[in-house]
Amino acid sequence: MPFFLKHRNEALVEWMDREDCDEELLNNTYSQFTTINKLLSGWAKIYREMIHPILKQNPGETTYILDIGCGGGDIIRLLDGLIKKDGFEAKLTGIDTDERSIRFLQNRDHPENITFRNITSGELAEERTEFDIVISNHLIHHLSENNLRSVCHDAETLAKSLTIFSDIERSDIGYASFGLIAPLLFRSSYIVADGLISIKKSYRKKELQQILPSGWVVTRKFPFRLLATYQPESL
Repeated sequence: MPFFLKHRNEALVEWMDREDCDEELLNNTYSQFTTINKLLSGWAKIYREMIHPILKQNPGETTYILDIGCGGGDIIRLLDGLIKKDGFEAKLTGIDTDERSIRFLQNRDHPENITFRNITSGELAEERTEFDIVISNHLIHHLSENNLRSVCHDAETLAKSLTIFSDIERSDIGYASFGLIAPLLFRSSYIVADGLISIKKSYRKKELQQILPSGWVVTRKFPFRLLATYQPESL
């Protein structure tokens, strides 16, 4: 249990979420997500343990994956590379409500099996679109409790096999470590300032479990990570 960060500070607003933030710094932040998520987010391991088994169940078929709050698109690109390396086929869609994210992504080259859209999860659910797997990375702490529950319900509608939401767990040690190391690696972006704000806004395991809808399971992962997962009961 944290001592200095005992309570979640949900009132804080990250620089990249502000409408008047510097777009050059914002784009640098999107670009640097690739590095920081490779170091800390653990999606390669999540892929091996949770996504790869689903791909193996239907060899030769196309797997459809959705990333809610895709940001700079780095998690989608990472998963696409791992999937292709293992010889599977997938179509990946990233959505983000911030048009600046989509504008950044539209200025980059992507394989034909990757699509990005400026749309909400609710709007996508209304289209009756279905995916095999729905993911998000560092989205949970950005949302109010009501919006989080709403996005979770959208994911339940959208995902046929599995939903995986990954986020930070609030920790004094994590905050201090990030504050010491991140400034050495990341400059000319919002990575350091927003990273520290994100830790202050993030949940502890028990806190997150209490507000998620029924059927969701929260587990801890190293380092200072939480996974919130949902799997339809029929599976």
